[in-house]
This record gives sequence, C-alpha cells and structure tokens, in this order.
Amino acid sequence: MARYDTSILAQDERSNWLRMQTLLTLRWAAVCGQAVAIIVAVRFFDLTIPLMPTIATIGVAAVTNLITHIKYPQNKRLSESEASAMLAFDILQLGLLLYLTGGLNNPFALLILAPVTIAASVLNLISFVALGALAIAMITLIGYAWIPLQLPDGSLLVLPPLFGFGYRVALIIGVLFLGIYARRVTTEMHNMREALLATQLALEREQKLTDLGGVVAAAAHELGTPLATIKLVSSELAEELSDNAELLDDVLLIRSQADRCRDILQSMGRAGKDDLMLKTAPVEAVVREAAEPHVDRKATVLFDIGTGPGTQPTIQRKPEIIHGIRNLIQNAVDFSQDTVTVQISWTTTDVSIKISDDGHGFPQSVIGRIGDPYVRRRRQELDGSLRPAYNGMGLGLFIAKTLLERSGATLDFRNARDSGAIVTVRWPMRTLVEPDVEKRPSLGNNPVFLP
Repeated sequence: MARYDTSILAQDERSNWLRMQTLLTLRWAAVCGQAVAIIVAVRFFDLTIPLMPTIATIGVAAVTNLITHIKYPQNKRLSESEASAMLAFDILQLGLLLYLTGGLNNPFALLILAPVTIAASVLNLISFVALGALAIAMITLIGYAWIPLQLPDGSLLVLPPLFGFGYRVALIIGVLFLGIYARRVTTEMHNMREALLATQLALEREQKLTDLGGVVAAAAHELGTPLATIKLVSSELAEELSDNAELLDDVLLIRSQADRCRDILQSMGRAGKDDLMLKTAPVEAVVREAAEPHVDRKATVLFDIGTGPGTQPTIQRKPEIIHGIRNLIQNAVDFSQDTVTVQISWTTTDVSIKISDDGHGFPQSVIGRIGDPYVRRRRQELDGSLRPAYNGMGLGLFIAKTLLERSGATLDFRNARDSGAIVTVRWPMRTLVEPDVEKRPSLGNNPVFLP
C-alpha cells in the first residue's frame, strides 16, 4: 500500500476547529432565552421561584461573556482546555439554574444536551467523556434535589414519580446517544475530507511527475543533435591530437561530459513520454509503467496478457489510472509471499485488470470496509499475527479506489479460495479506450523549443 504521511491528517486535534466567538454567541442566545423564560414564568404564569438567585445565575453567565469578549479577540481559536472549560461552565450554570427552577420538572432541562453535543463534535475523546459525565452527574443530582416551582394556588409543580424517573433516564440516554452519534458522524466527515485532500495531493504529484517527464523528454530530444555533434567533433579531435597528451586529455574530457549529459537526460525521463502521440498506449504498456517501481522488490511480478476480440485496446495514459494501479500493485507486493500476478483481459464491452498475490489475503475484520479511509481498528487476535509489521490506515487503497473510480472504473476486493487477495479493476470500453484514429482530433504542429 502506498505510504503517506498521515501524522497531521489523522490527528484527533479538534479544538482548533472552534472559534471563541461561536461559543460566546451561543451563550448570549442561552442567556437571552433564560431571561425571557423567567420573565414569562413570573409575569404571565404567576409561578413562584427564588428570583434573586435565579437572576444572579443568569447574570454570572452574562458577565462572564462580557469579560471574555473584551479580553480576547473575536477570531481567537480555542485550545482544548479552553473549550472544555467554557462548555463545563455552561453545563454547571444550566444545572444550577434548573435546580432553582424546578429541576427536571422544568421542560427546559432538555437544553443540557447542547454542550455535550458540541463537545462530541469539536473536542477529543477524553474531554468529551469528561463533559458527558459532568452532564450526567448534573442530571442525576437535580433529579433528586431541586427547588420546586410553586403555582398561583400554592400547589407545587411536580411530575408524577414514574414520569420523572423516565424523563431522567431519557436525558441520560440522550446525552450518551447524541454525543456518540455526533462524534461518529463528525469523525467520519473529518477523515473523509482529509483523505480526499490526500487523494488530490497524490493526483497532483502524479500529474507533475508526468509533466516533468515530458519536459525532460523534450529536452533530451532537442539536445540530442548538439550533443551528438559535440561527441563527433571531439572524437575527430582526439584522433588528430593523439601526439599531444595535454590537449588530448581535454578533448576526452569534453567527450565524456557530453556522454554524461546524455545519460543524465535519459535517466530523468523516457524519450518522447510527453509526445502527443504517446498520450495513449496499449493497456499492457500502461500497466507495466504503473508496476515498474515495484517489479524489482521482494516479490516477482508476473504479467498475464489475455486474449480478446481484436487487437489489444489502446487506452489513455491518465495520471489517475497509473497512480491508482501503482498503489494496488504496491499493496499486493507488500503483503505477498513470493509472487504477484497482474492479469489483463478485454472483451467488446469492457477492459479488466486483476491483481492477485499469494499472501494471507485481506483481514476478515475489514474486508467489508476496504476502500474507506483510516481503517484503524482490526481484531488483533485474527489479523495481528498475519500482518505484524503493518501500521497502515487504508489511505493508499482509498486513494487508489477514488482515482480509479474517477476514471470510470469499478473495483472488487475479495480473497482467493486458497490464499491471497484479489483486486479486480474493470472499465467500460467506452470510458477507457481512445477513440478510433479517424475520430481523433488533429495533433497540430510540433512544439518549438528555443535555445
């Protein structure tokens, strides 16, 4: 599998997602809502509540917001501890306010779920668990101790015991369910975004390598004639200066440096790689080009070119196709024992490439999720002994799958009956094969390279 530096992409550093201004705005909304609820309860429903402690509790939140707004810039990004402290303050403030206004008999007790949901989305696991435990503790405490609301006739507003118990359990379940659900969804969105970024970077890298190879190939082509002339003239001079040792050494040095220039240009790129006629190539040539970095590694890479109707298809040399197939072959080589087989076949309707190895195959614990980014969790008792040195996260296969599907392919991952993994890549003929020669656009004039 292709190796990518995921130390930054896969970090669980979430708190820097959150601006302080966001939490301050939410707290102002909560303060205003709490004040309006108290005014309505007292003025319109004549409920009796401890007014001064209640106003003081709301006032503390308002004053804290003002001080924080004045002290820090609006674009400040919160650290892990700062975000945790602000959310913990919100849970405690709301818990105290509920204690003063009827406890869980107050229908606004549901709002205690909000800080936990925010924590699940923007904080790390430890902070989320701590704030979730704090919220559950507050729900439990105010479920057993609170100052009841008094109606105008003097009676107390208290829910039936069974309903109160059910409401308390529902809130605790809500904290757990909404927190875990929000964290899971946010984590998957974050991982997918970072994996797609890695895919884009890989494709850009492959495109740059392709462009660089074309520039070098064009330079080698254009410099071929002057280098050949230098070598020819230096050879003639060497024959004429055979009796002058000092000048002969200089001429031989010129000829050797011309040979060196030729070798350097050839090592930097294949001749004609970016020639317009070579924007397409037989499918076998494209697959061999993709596999080239891995043919001399620990496993033997065998190519099995099948037969099909007509001649071998000529396909487009797209960077995403080359990079995607290269990742799949690298993965097969990494986990094979001795041999990797690449089979190429075609029909009148599709082109297929099947990559198989003689390793242990895909782990059963993740075979249904192959192609997803950041597949970390594996059952060690089943898979650890088979791949003890493997610390990959599935990003290479995700990139290969994304790039190949972008080119119109469908991928199938499965294990062989005896041993080894099999990956089949299949394209519809119409999406992969270059149009007929008669239908191709004109190539135009050859580019001119000025000295």
